Amino acid sequence: MAEYAIAPPPVPVVPVEGEAGGFPVRRILCVGRNYAAHRREMGGDDRDPPFFFAKPADAIVPPGRNPAYPPRTANLHHEIELVVAIGGVGSDVPVEGALALVYGYAVGVDLTRRDLQNAAKDKGQPWEAAKGFDDSAPISAIRRWTGPAPQGRIAISVNGAVKQDAVVADMIWSVPEIVSEASKLWALAPGDLIYTGTPEGVGPLVRGDKVTGEVEGVGALSFTVA
Repeated sequence: MAEYAIAPPPVPVVPVEGEAGGFPVRRILCVGRNYAAHRREMGGDDRDPPFFFAKPADAIVPPGRNPAYPPRTANLHHEIELVVAIGGVGSDVPVEGALALVYGYAVGVDLTRRDLQNAAKDKGQPWEAAKGFDDSAPISAIRRWTGPAPQGRIAISVNGAVKQDAVVADMIWSVPEIVSEASKLWALAPGDLIYTGTPEGVGPLVRGDKVTGEVEGVGALSFTVA
C-alpha cells in the first residue's frame, strides 16, 4: 500500500441517478463558445475548432450543496451546460489517441468570474482565476445513457426568471465531435467530465440568488448562491 507524506485529498464524487455508487471525478474539461448566438454574444461569429479550458476536479459542487460566491469578483456569471461523463475508452475510431466512451450525461453550470475573464483576455493571460475557482462547477446527478446524445431544451432560471433558453441541438460542435477533438489533445479516461458549452443569455448572480437549470431528458439542478 502506498505511503504518503500527507493524507491524500478526497476524490470528488458525483451521484449517479438510481444507483448507490457515485462517479469519481478525475478532471473537468470545458468547451468555450459552442453555441452560435453565445459566440456572437461574446464577440465572435465563426466555426473555429472547439477550444478547451479546464477546471480542477474539486471545483465540483454536487447536488444538495450550495456554491459560495467567490472572492475577488463583482461580476459572477451563470452558464448552463450539458455535461458529458466519460466512462471508458475504445480504440476502434481513427483519432489521435483512443476515443472516449460516454457513460452518461448531467446538467452543469460553469460559474465564471466575468470581470477577471475579461481582464485576462485583454492582457492575453490564462483564464484559471476566472474559470477554475472553488465551487465553480455545480452539477446534477449523472444519468446513464445509451444511444444518440441529448438534443432537447437547455435552460436556466434565476429567482424564477428564465435567463437562458435554447436547445442542445444548436451546439456548433456535437458531442461526438467534442469527444473526438478532446481525444486528440488528451488521453481521456473514466472519471473525466466535459462541460460542452453554453447558449446565449449568460448573466450575473449575487448572493442569495436561487438558480434552477435543466436539460430535457437528462435532469435538473438547483442551488442558492451562498
